[in-house]
Amino acid sequence: MATIMPSDASSKSKELTIGAKVSVVIPVYNERAFIEEILVRVQAVQLNKEIIVIDDRSTDGTRNLLQEFEKAQAEGQREILVQEGRARLSLGNVHFLFQERNRGKGAALRRGFEAATGDVILVQDADLEYDPKDYEKLLTPIFDGRADVVYGSRFLGGPQRVHYFWHYAGNKFLTLLSDMLTNLKLTDMETCYKVFRREVLQGIKLKSDRFGFEPECTAKIAKGNWRIYEVPISYSGRTYAEGKKITWRDGISTLWYILRYNLFD
Repeated sequence: MATIMPSDASSKSKELTIGAKVSVVIPVYNERAFIEEILVRVQAVQLNKEIIVIDDRSTDGTRNLLQEFEKAQAEGQREILVQEGRARLSLGNVHFLFQERNRGKGAALRRGFEAATGDVILVQDADLEYDPKDYEKLLTPIFDGRADVVYGSRFLGGPQRVHYFWHYAGNKFLTLLSDMLTNLKLTDMETCYKVFRREVLQGIKLKSDRFGFEPECTAKIAKGNWRIYEVPISYSGRTYAEGKKITWRDGISTLWYILRYNLFD
């Protein structure tokens, strides 16, 4: 069985084995069309895991649906029918959290991280752009002792749906700027798929409420000298008609966050 030894950045880190508990943290905002499917896909991955779902005050019916799941769970139901009866969703290891007001992805993730009890914490978006079948790739560098943090890169050759050129160009520019200031050689700083040993998140204080989470955590991980790996992942990018939320305004905000958290924080 593989063992993870403590990193140089944290000599007190405990050893982890391949059977260590993984907390899958899923921030959710207005994903009624996809939330059932993503939960079914995450549950299908064979891991010792817990799933933490944080609803960021959705207004499209997502929140009501998750509250129904929580009620069924409280009544002792171990699984429920979803997707109009086409699939079963196990509820035994799922925790539902509800934000009182919409605060953004970063705030939802902080709440999820606080609730997580796993030895390893994995971020999963609630849409279907990122495939939980990639968990094995993401977790292997941690479970075989090479990494403290793993990023899943959309730009290392994995299969992907062809998506917007200007999103690609913007991601590459922001990653390059982040790399220049952190002295890392990442290819995809903005990726959703980020995996952390528990000690990594315990060692940094996150502040960003919205999409500043990505550059902030990258800057703070770099300052902590943690061992970072990238692995190729598949990617099925959505169109705006399908619910994509990122806009050019978020890109401008990310530019500021990169400068702020690398130079002034």
